[in-house]
Amino acid sequence: MTDAPPLIPEQRRDLILGHLRRDSVLSYRQLAALVGVSHMTVRRDVAELERQGRVVATQGGAKIVARLAAEPPRTEKAGADVAQKDAMARYAATLVRESMTIYLDAGTTLQALRPHLDGFGDLTVVTNDLVIAASYVDHPSIEIITLGGRVEKRNQSTVGRLPALALRELSLDIAFLSTSSWDLRRGVTIPAESKVDPKQAAVAAAETSVLVAASSKYGSFARYRILGLAELDLVITDGGLLDAQLAEIEAESGVEVHRAG
Repeated sequence: MTDAPPLIPEQRRDLILGHLRRDSVLSYRQLAALVGVSHMTVRRDVAELERQGRVVATQGGAKIVARLAAEPPRTEKAGADVAQKDAMARYAATLVRESMTIYLDAGTTLQALRPHLDGFGDLTVVTNDLVIAASYVDHPSIEIITLGGRVEKRNQSTVGRLPALALRELSLDIAFLSTSSWDLRRGVTIPAESKVDPKQAAVAAAETSVLVAASSKYGSFARYRILGLAELDLVITDGGLLDAQLAEIEAESGVEVHRAG
């Protein structure tokens, strides 16, 4: 009885995808054992699958590119990744100057900007996030513009056409955007159609557009596309983004990426 012939690259990669669809995330060591090849061969196969947009390399392994069906509620997100959110918010605050008008998109990451803007004496904050708006009420010199519209109770923000219409009447210096998923090939995406118009209107109204998003959200995608990464001026993420991922994003999209923390 003869040994089975070695798998061709396409067969190996199909096997890798099958294992990742079952387990979501696996180390290179686990994948090498499952597929029966060397560590270096698995690394090359993962790199090719990442180039195709089918997996994302992680620290020491790979994860399947996942479709996000729905965002978790704000109460669940509030206590997650607090240190990373603060690091990203601290860097975002360094971009802000006196007398600017800035847009803070809905979400707990941009809510973390509040303590880092304490020292401003002349600033206008525009937001569709009810919690963010309330957090600036006690600031003596920051003006707040809230965007009306239908309230999404799970995330405590206004969504739909009405906040987008208000944004079209404003001129923003910086739009800080949040997202639940981002990816080099699919761009910035979200699972809720009602959030598309406000995000796109903020980008259209702003001189500078900055995405502030955790590295854990990179490599996932949702149904509705906001914009491509090339349409942004800057991405602020955390230290979990790999060197190779950062280099690929900057080389292929042209957008600058800053890892905070």
